[in-house]
Amino acid sequence: MKKLHFIVIIASIFLLQACVHKLVTVPVKVAYKTTKGVVKGTVAVTKAIIPGDSDDDKEDD
Repeated sequence: MKKLHFIVIIASIFLLQACVHKLVTVPVKVAYKTTKGVVKGTVAVTKAIIPGDSDDDKEDD
């Protein structure tokens, strides 16, 4: 009987490990994608607002 309890405990540890891995990685992926989009938008706005030397000006010459 003790052997069965030990097997059940070991099996539940592995199953819970997969659940914890999911709970940790999913929010991290969502935060990464959101931050990536915000940074891309900020860079685009910054390039549009800040005047500077760009490749488009050189093509007009």
